[in-house]
Amino acid sequence: MKVLFEDKFIIVCEKPANVLSEPGSGDDIVTMASEHVHKPCYLVHRLDRNTGGAMVLSKMQKATGKLSEAIQRREFEKEYLAVIKGVPEENEGVFKDLLFKDSQKNKTFVVKRERKGVKEASLEYKVLATAEHPDHGKISLVRVKLHTGRTHQVRVQFASRKMPLLGDGKYGSRDNHCETALWSFRLGFSHPITGEFVEVKSLPPKEYPWNIFDAETLV
Repeated sequence: MKVLFEDKFIIVCEKPANVLSEPGSGDDIVTMASEHVHKPCYLVHRLDRNTGGAMVLSKMQKATGKLSEAIQRREFEKEYLAVIKGVPEENEGVFKDLLFKDSQKNKTFVVKRERKGVKEASLEYKVLATAEHPDHGKISLVRVKLHTGRTHQVRVQFASRKMPLLGDGKYGSRDNHCETALWSFRLGFSHPITGEFVEVKSLPPKEYPWNIFDAETLV
């Protein structure tokens, strides 16, 4: 576990892919962070198991509550890197959809009408680079900024436009040579106690499919 920022109130870690966000059946970032600081750490937000990157945890309940409130007020900036099949029509833009989460299937769907359980989802994206993949044709490295934080939001919003993330079999990718190509790249937020702005960045590992692009020079 790599520490990106730490003080006596919070800790921002780099969660490895395939590590859980909270205690369950396998390694989890809460336990890892708690062992690192030798005291309990508390979950503020989650990343999917196969998504790695920057993740903030608190060291006290007061900080947990304030960070959770900031997320609810959309004052917590989250940006991701993703490798997708295809190339968006526009180099940058905004996706807005209505999403429904099927808890039994643990899968989210784009729907056309509002009903019980349906929530609005919005993100903005920018294409950083494109490349020719020997098996999948054109692929793109995109930077994504979330306006809302819905379950599997980035994955389903791109997949619904026939641009699934590489490695994401749940949402239509035929590439089984990697985990879902999604990485929590940047977090920006006001410190829950001091009020100072905290910004951290985390680059994905230099392995497939990230090593197809020189992400470090692009972001």
